[in-house]
Amino acid sequence: MKNIYMKQAISLAWKYQFLTYPNPAVGAVVVRDGIVLSCEAHKQSGTPHAEVLALKSAYLKEYPTSLLGELSSSFEIHNFLYENHNDFFKDCEIFVTLEPCNHVGKTPACSNLLCKVGIKKVFIGSLDLNLEASGGIETLRANNIEVEVGIEKELCNNLLLPFTKWQKGNFRFFKLATREDGSCDGGYITSQDSLSLVHEIRARLELLIIGGNTVRTDRPTLDSRFSKSKKACDVLIYSNKTEFDRTIPLFDIQSREVFISNKFEEKEKKFIMIEGGFTLLDNVKNDIDMLMLFVSHKEKVINPFDIRTLGFKKIHSYYINGTDEVVFLLRH
Repeated sequence: MKNIYMKQAISLAWKYQFLTYPNPAVGAVVVRDGIVLSCEAHKQSGTPHAEVLALKSAYLKEYPTSLLGELSSSFEIHNFLYENHNDFFKDCEIFVTLEPCNHVGKTPACSNLLCKVGIKKVFIGSLDLNLEASGGIETLRANNIEVEVGIEKELCNNLLLPFTKWQKGNFRFFKLATREDGSCDGGYITSQDSLSLVHEIRARLELLIIGGNTVRTDRPTLDSRFSKSKKACDVLIYSNKTEFDRTIPLFDIQSREVFISNKFEEKEKKFIMIEGGFTLLDNVKNDIDMLMLFVSHKEKVINPFDIRTLGFKKIHSYYINGTDEVVFLLRH
């Protein structure tokens, strides 16, 4: 069963992949006597980590009218549970896709919280390679909490890949929207839900790369107007030709730099998305770390396009609504 619980945590965390930058996407599940009490994921940098949200949700199941329900900041939740846990978690296990953090930054240390509430056992998928935050396992064991490491390790490492890459240098991924048959022409392909997610991701990027032909043909804006922050990232137009019509909307976004180059001149950017079609993907596929597909299943076909023919393998997917599937792939 422990693998099933960890996979629950992994699946939820993927729904927030890229939205947690510069933090990793992390999921957590709290279980007592074989019953899942909560499943939560870290949602945004500076907000409570997955373990904190999972403990909060589990506690509120038992105490639904508790003041804890009104608390949203990580420090407030930590302090409340320190003082009011009532030994609620003494028979609970928690499954976390990443080693609980062991330092105080924008949020308190999750390892300390797990110790304070007296959790029975902690199951961990991946080790935290960030030296500043690592050490959670040692803290837990020093407080006589049982720890088991490596549950669904490969799946957890796949989830952690973007964080691992941007910790060491930069992470580049390619975003592509297609229909079931593999076509990607003719305007918007997927729904507003997918568009809103893309805009939320753009708001967290340090650089967006797009092909010159797409800019000339589609005359895009490439903003983040459907995101909460509306923040527009810098744009690199990947092109051999440097002349562009400056009335194209993307040039008219405030607080943004637009570069034009026939090279990936990333200027120390760590989180980079490339948007385009199959031609651009074929040109840059050896330079990307991950492919993110938005596949519309609204128009059913007899023989759906097989992305594996491009040399990629699926590592995870989920449906954002009844028609749009989000697929994450790595090169073979």
